[in-house]
Amino acid sequence: MAEILALDDVYDATILIGKILAKKGHKVHSFTEEDDALAFAKDNPIDLAILDIKLKKMSGIDVLGLLKKINPDMRAIILTGYPTVETAREAVNQGANEYCVKPIDRDELEEKVAKVLQANPK
Repeated sequence: MAEILALDDVYDATILIGKILAKKGHKVHSFTEEDDALAFAKDNPIDLAILDIKLKKMSGIDVLGLLKKINPDMRAIILTGYPTVETAREAVNQGANEYCVKPIDRDELEEKVAKVLQANPK
């Protein structure tokens, strides 16, 4: 299954993502700090990043851009509690494959993760 990086400034959100996706056989690496997530990605293969748009130091879209420089083939899903057309467009322009609205819905998350991981690389 997939190596997944989950980054959210709310610890409980990363735990929830981890529990949902571990049941599907994925290995989830959870982070609440951008620097820790980026350092991990430099040394470990990541198939998918699930990033909250609002983080502590920078936006999830900024982190996505940095992760894509480390691993251009990595897939990504952006999470937000405040969905707008602008943030969706910006996320896609930075390389996000999907966009998920919080609060996290288990079925929606499982479905989007499966869809993104099954898609052919760009």
